[in-house]
Amino acid sequence: MRQPATRTRSSHRQWVAAFSIASALAAASPQSAAAPESTAPAFDITSDIPLQQYRAMRRMHAQSESVQHEGWMDAWTELDAGGFRYEIVAERGSDTVRNKVLRTLLKREQEMIAGGDFGRGELTPANYEFGAETSGPGERYITIKPKRKDVMLIDGRIVLGADGDLLRVEGTVAKNPSFWTSQVQVTRHYARVDGVRVPIATESLAKVKFVGKSRLNVRYEYQTINGRAVKTTAASAPATLLHAAVR
Repeated sequence: MRQPATRTRSSHRQWVAAFSIASALAAASPQSAAAPESTAPAFDITSDIPLQQYRAMRRMHAQSESVQHEGWMDAWTELDAGGFRYEIVAERGSDTVRNKVLRTLLKREQEMIAGGDFGRGELTPANYEFGAETSGPGERYITIKPKRKDVMLIDGRIVLGADGDLLRVEGTVAKNPSFWTSQVQVTRHYARVDGVRVPIATESLAKVKFVGKSRLNVRYEYQTINGRAVKTTAASAPATLLHAAVR
């Protein structure tokens, strides 16, 4: 049975709201992360070269399973002292996804950066309790527990490489964005490009009433970092993101 128009419009709004949070978490500047003394030997990036400027191609793909909407968008994105800017260069797929989700994500990110809201999501002792370190094959883990219910915080873990470098931040959003969204799962992937740690990919999964599972995948391909042309490429993005981007 076809959904009533009012319910469909409401579902689309909640989908946008859920993914706006995921996008904001994905874009949060990694250079602002800092570890407490108990985990500083394993995770201390306060001495890293800060990410102050970048220009990158952002390849985005969003899909909702139950309403069968799917769309792709490529956009040049820039961040510097003047703020965040973007230019869409290619798009395809559902008009709803492209106009109501992907374009809205870029606009919301621009607004959040202009408003200075990203500090709420930083990996600092002011926002998180850091757990004891555990290890797995080639990786090390530190749990992170938000100190408050906030849609900008993640309840999950930090994943480090064997050398202690940050690989991923993964978990669920500490507070549901709305009644309509029961869960938002986020995984941010990081790598060093020309010595600067940057986000290279994001995977988000939201459960939205009347829409079902909705996914957002984003890849970042850097052209300049801190005013210099990129000479080296980042580590490969997850296969699921690569598959989504080339369709």
